[in-house]
Amino acid sequence: MMRNFNLPAKEEYMNWKLPMVEIFETIEGEGSAAGFPTVFVRVFHCNLRCHWCDTPYSYAPEKPEFEATIDEIITRIQELDSRYICFTGGEPLIHGKKSAALLKAMADLDRIVDIHIETNGAIDLAPFESLRRSDEAVCAKARYVMDYKLTASGEKERMIENNFALLQRQDEVKFVIANDTDFYEAKNVVGEFHDQGQVLFSPVWETMPPKKLVEKVLANKLADVKVSLQLHKIIWDPDQRGV
Repeated sequence: MMRNFNLPAKEEYMNWKLPMVEIFETIEGEGSAAGFPTVFVRVFHCNLRCHWCDTPYSYAPEKPEFEATIDEIITRIQELDSRYICFTGGEPLIHGKKSAALLKAMADLDRIVDIHIETNGAIDLAPFESLRRSDEAVCAKARYVMDYKLTASGEKERMIENNFALLQRQDEVKFVIANDTDFYEAKNVVGEFHDQGQVLFSPVWETMPPKKLVEKVLANKLADVKVSLQLHKIIWDPDQRGV
């Protein structure tokens, strides 16, 4: 039986505070929701330090931009128009029960149809999956985009392979590919552990040309792999925030 967070009454957890980086509206840049207007809810802190991370402002030694109660976060989301939420970080699930409570509160918003959780593969998904299976709104709207780290990230040894067994059809598992070693490593991980969920191969912007990644996917006959580019880095400057 999977561990559950056993959230208290809503009036209690809506007052819980989380350290935050930003809440803004733009289009989703990658994955199956790419192109849809989306509210980004970016929480502070991460348990990994990937070499190629493009959001180093979301964890120490940087500081949170602000703290907000779950009620204040929900109020800000309601001021925006998008029906999709990207729950991200840092690592959005690093705050445990508080992360689960925020997920529940976002799923309870009638306007929202999709909450994709950009988790890093080093967080045990079991208690969050227990929430998803037991709560109607979370079940209907929440899905993981699990970013499985490869050797070039420097964090491969932190990955939790048991998370693959918890993924469902609506989920995604992303492999950020920095070089040829990463590519073949990702191919092997998919063959050994993957069961359900769309597989995404995404190039590291600076070291893996998208054309080369496409050629390798085709040459290796990976018919079920989707190459995912970061649209926001094409539309805007790759280092620009808030887009």
